[in-house]
Amino acid sequence: MPETHEFQAEIKQLLDIVVHSLYTEKEIFVRELVSNASDALEKLRHTQLTEKEIFDDKLDLEINLTTDDKAKTLTIQDFGVGMTRDELVQNLGTIAHSGSKAFLNAIKEGGAKNDNLIGQFGVGFYSAFMVAKTVKVYSHSWKADEPGHVWTSDGSGSYTVEEAEGQRRGTKIVLELKDDCEDFATETRIKSILERYSAFVSFPVNLNGTHINTVSALWLRSKSEIKDEEYTEFYKFQAHAFDEPRMKLHFSADAPLAINSILFVPQSNTEKFGMTRAEPAVSLYCRKVLIDPSPKDLLPEWGRFLKGVVDSEDLPLNISRETMQDRALIEKLGKVITTRFLKFLADEAKNRPDDFDKFYDEFGIFLKEGAATDFTHKDALAKLLRFESSRTDKGKTTSLADYVSRMGEEQKDIYFLIGPSRDAIERGPYVEGLKARSLEVLYCFETVDDYVMRNLREFDGKTLTAADSADLKLDEHEVEGEALSKDQQDALIKWLKETLGEKVEEVKASDRLVDSPAAVLNADQFMTPHMRRMMAAMKKDGEEGAELPPVKVHLDLNPRHAIVKKLAETKDTDATKAGLIAEQLYDNAMLAAGLLEDPSAMVQRMYKLLEQV
Repeated sequence: MPETHEFQAEIKQLLDIVVHSLYTEKEIFVRELVSNASDALEKLRHTQLTEKEIFDDKLDLEINLTTDDKAKTLTIQDFGVGMTRDELVQNLGTIAHSGSKAFLNAIKEGGAKNDNLIGQFGVGFYSAFMVAKTVKVYSHSWKADEPGHVWTSDGSGSYTVEEAEGQRRGTKIVLELKDDCEDFATETRIKSILERYSAFVSFPVNLNGTHINTVSALWLRSKSEIKDEEYTEFYKFQAHAFDEPRMKLHFSADAPLAINSILFVPQSNTEKFGMTRAEPAVSLYCRKVLIDPSPKDLLPEWGRFLKGVVDSEDLPLNISRETMQDRALIEKLGKVITTRFLKFLADEAKNRPDDFDKFYDEFGIFLKEGAATDFTHKDALAKLLRFESSRTDKGKTTSLADYVSRMGEEQKDIYFLIGPSRDAIERGPYVEGLKARSLEVLYCFETVDDYVMRNLREFDGKTLTAADSADLKLDEHEVEGEALSKDQQDALIKWLKETLGEKVEEVKASDRLVDSPAAVLNADQFMTPHMRRMMAAMKKDGEEGAELPPVKVHLDLNPRHAIVKKLAETKDTDATKAGLIAEQLYDNAMLAAGLLEDPSAMVQRMYKLLEQV
């Protein structure tokens, strides 16, 4: 005869919490029940080491799930330690007697540690009532002299226990599903859940006779015993990828946290092709059970291109395993992983520079983003940045550290220039004075470079300085060619200020120019030419408001250039023509700086000048 029992008061409260608010997704019940089954099998494996007589000892240590969409049932069976009648009552009717909790305490007291035990059986089990009208638990203990029993409840406040003949060793849970949860009786639904959450359970997981967890938890194995093909297979499975990984980092750590991890770099950067922003794809596990497939706070935002797995037994999880309790610990975990990955990249750059350069071509944009935004890892990221320079061949790059190693003792700045291409930068006026002084210039071609350089500000104690800045100070340098006299320069500067008016904040003679007659220099440290172009590109046609501020520039003149000398003469002999030349000189300089927003007036003026030839 079945015996009827009332749930302990705490269990009634727990049931209400579990069914109505503990889990955000109902499908979690599959993960919990499979994890409990894995616990039971692990306990049996431990018991087999200490006990000579085990009931039904020939059974394989595996977990079997069976769906029946007609009967609307789901069955989950393991051949683990099973439960006696008293254990069924204690573990399923009294919260203070969690089977796994008691077992973990026993293991601790024995001085051993079993990392494969997951969760708390007496809690996760109740997630079944989120989807089930009725739950039946058939169980037979590993003890041969104990009979089998069935525990039955609809979760409303009571349960029954009675003997059940013909039970195999272990536990079989049969869920009669609620009407709105019938999809959990279909094979496709359960398969997707198992592949998502339970793909790396230690024991075979079979669904309707088909083995599901065929890929092993590679991150827990020794690197020396894993073949490249296994890494590739795991990467494709975990990342849902079709390519092979470009790079992989497999590491373990015991301190400050226990970590086992595999990180992969894909072949290509999907964001590069204008696709949507990549989402975090390094999954977080605790003892091989998935906690979060895409934790947003584990790695810095710039690391979103990485794929892989991080498993830590030190994670403190709330009772549902869905929310981290200690954010500081997660941050520490993320910092350890990020630091290791950056060290890995540094080693690649040193030992396999060609492979690193190929990686950087594809993913360097993420490192630049990190260097500009990730204060914690800024220095390590800055060392990985690569740029072409006036000292490298076209297409070849150099690091900031190598640049510093080539600097003279008196040089305090690292000079850089932003431009669309190497040719465009080298045809411009801004490198002339630096090259004449044998000063190296970094060439920056990407949209983000201006933002990166201004946020980095310095490297190895050297200031990052834009070569087109009005504040740039260069040492005196002997320049070829006869210049205008001081009086001629002063007169020309005064006349140009009057002629150009508000277009320029300052006009001055400069020895930073060698081959160019003039250059405009940025006088606004916040609204750089590159930033201005970006803002103009983002502004929609016809959009009102949010007008760009007026351009603030200084005009530098080369007093040795033939055009400047001719202008100094023409202003006194033909004021109209000189005015046209002055305007053209200014517009040419603005065009070279990328600041000329409307060239139509410049074109018309050029026609007028051509008429006078």
